[in-house]
Amino acid sequence: MTHDSAPELRVARALHGWRAAGRHAVLATVLRTWGSSPRPVGSWMALRDDGLIEGSVSGGCIEDDLLRRCLPGAAQWGGRAPERVRYGLTADEAHRFGLPCGGTLELLLEYDPEPLWLQRLVQWLQERRVVWRHLRCADGAVTLSTEALAAPVQGALALLDHGDTLAQRLGPSHRMLLIGAGALTECLASMAMPCGFAVAVCDPREEHRQGWSLPGAEWVDGMPDDAVLAMGMDAHTCVIALTHDPKLDDLALLEALQGEAFYVGAIGSAATTAARRQRLREHFDIGEDALLRLRGPIGLAIGSRTPPEIAVSVLAEVLAAKNGAVLPAASRMTESALIHGGTAPGAACGWTPHGGAAAA
Repeated sequence: MTHDSAPELRVARALHGWRAAGRHAVLATVLRTWGSSPRPVGSWMALRDDGLIEGSVSGGCIEDDLLRRCLPGAAQWGGRAPERVRYGLTADEAHRFGLPCGGTLELLLEYDPEPLWLQRLVQWLQERRVVWRHLRCADGAVTLSTEALAAPVQGALALLDHGDTLAQRLGPSHRMLLIGAGALTECLASMAMPCGFAVAVCDPREEHRQGWSLPGAEWVDGMPDDAVLAMGMDAHTCVIALTHDPKLDDLALLEALQGEAFYVGAIGSAATTAARRQRLREHFDIGEDALLRLRGPIGLAIGSRTPPEIAVSVLAEVLAAKNGAVLPAASRMTESALIHGGTAPGAACGWTPHGGAAAA
C-alpha cells in the first residue's frame, strides 16, 4: 500500500520538504490538555515562514494566533530554543480561541527542525516502524530510535514530558483493506480515510472494478488472499470482507486470521456468519482461537438500513477496536446470540449491494 494518511507522517514529510529547501518552519506539538480539547496530546502542526500550515493543534483559532505570534520573527528562527506556550488560561481566552468547556492546552514550539532527523523519521514511518523521538528542550536537539511493531500504539501517538526532555512515540498509520467494491465499500472507505486510515480495495470482479472511482483509496489487483499477504497483517491493520461471496471473502479471511490484524470481519447475517465459522473450522482447519478473532455480524446495533448508515456502524466498531474501547454487550452481537441464531446488529448484515434483504 503506497498511500499513507497518518497525520504525523504527512506533517513530517511536509516539514522535511520545507527545511530541505531552505525554508524556515516551526513544529508545534500538543504537550498536554486540561478539560476539553479539539486535538489529542501528541498532535502535530507544521508552520512555514510564508504562513503555509500542515496538520492542526485546534479547530483553527490557535493556528491563526500562532501565525501572528511566529511569522514576524521567521528570519530569527534558526538556533532558537524550543518554547512552551499555553492557551485557554481564562474563560475569556478559552472562548476566544474556541476551546470548549473551559479547556486549556499547552504547546511546544520547535523552531527550524533539522532536516536530517526529519528525513530519517519520514523514512522509518514509511517503513511502518515504531519510532521514539527524543527532544532536548534546552537546545532542540533530537535523536531517534526504533522498536519492533507489536501492539498498536493507542491513539497513534504517545508522549512523555519530563520538563527538560520530551519523548514521543509515533506509530505507523492504520490501514484498512476492504474486499469488494460495492456501494457499502465506497461509503466505508470515504469515512475511514478522514479518520486516518490508509484504505485499499481489492475486488477481482471486472464489473466492480470498472465502476470504482473513489479518490484516495488504493486499488489492489489480484485475488483477496494475495492482497492480504502482500499487505502484511500487522497490529495496525484491519480487513473487512464485503462481497457476500464466500469464494472471495473466505480467501481474505483465511489469510487475515493468521496475522496480527487488530480487526478481521465479514458482512453477513447471523446465520451466514455461523455457516462461515463452521466452514472455516471444518474445511480449512482454522483453530478456535483464530475464529474468536473473526468479527461477525459486523457493525454496532444502531438500527442502520442504508449503505451510509451501515458504514457508520461498521466504522464505529473498527474505531472502538483500534482505540481499545470496551463496548456494552447490547451494542454488538454476542457469540452466544450468534451461535443461537440471533439477529444481526444494525441490519448491517441484512443489506446486499443489490438492495435486497439477505435471507442467510
